[in-house]
Amino acid sequence: MESDPRENIVHVKDLFKEFHHFVAVDHISFDVRRGEIFAFLGPNGAGKTTTIKMLTTLLLPTSGQISLNGIDVVKDPEKVRYVFGIVFQDPSLDDELTAQENLEFHGALYKVPRNLSDQRSEDLLRLVDLWDRRNDFVKNFSGGMKRRLEIARGFLHHPKILFHDEPTLGLDPQTRNHIWNHVKNLNETEGITVFFTTHNMEEADRIAQTVAIIDHGQIVIQGTPAELKSATKAQTLEDAFLALTGRELREETVSATDQLRSMHRMWHRRR
Repeated sequence: MESDPRENIVHVKDLFKEFHHFVAVDHISFDVRRGEIFAFLGPNGAGKTTTIKMLTTLLLPTSGQISLNGIDVVKDPEKVRYVFGIVFQDPSLDDELTAQENLEFHGALYKVPRNLSDQRSEDLLRLVDLWDRRNDFVKNFSGGMKRRLEIARGFLHHPKILFHDEPTLGLDPQTRNHIWNHVKNLNETEGITVFFTTHNMEEADRIAQTVAIIDHGQIVIQGTPAELKSATKAQTLEDAFLALTGRELREETVSATDQLRSMHRMWHRRR
């Protein structure tokens, strides 16, 4: 049965990616319901980053189907880019601009009318507690402040989906909780679907409504955290993960993150 875009905002069917005879993603299929918080987990080299690149138009699949909000990602990449926002695990802001200027630049890239962009910027900066710092240069911000500003930027153009690639990596527990409170607030108030990767199992267990685990390029299991723990008779999501993959969830390489961020910047410069 075909995915219903009214119900499933992300639809992936038989997705396959091969690099010089190396299979990175091996015919995976999954759906993400509209408005849910979805965690995508996998050990280093499992195919997680490759999948996210294909979902966000940064990499073409070898075969298979991807649609976001009913739009074919391969056939109409320009149109689909307005459907989602991205928050990378490392800051991709312009340090030489103020917080307000970073949002203005993003609004211009996405052709948001200036009056709407200004109002949207104020609303979002207030929501992430940065309105009083709107005229400060980003180079003077802490890591947590930068992450909050990136979240605000990701929401500026009213995306239907927000992709988070390790959004709280390297942050202290208090800042991580602060970040997730803002994300959950935006998810609840605006109905935006959140698709995130994380190496923090407690975070995934507490935040995600649905978890998909990928290993060796294949979806091993998908369900609620409770369902995954029940299926493996595990007490924690981390124990469930180890039971399913036999491996610890380690950090993705910095080079993969830098490559993803660089490709995103290249797309912005082309626009």
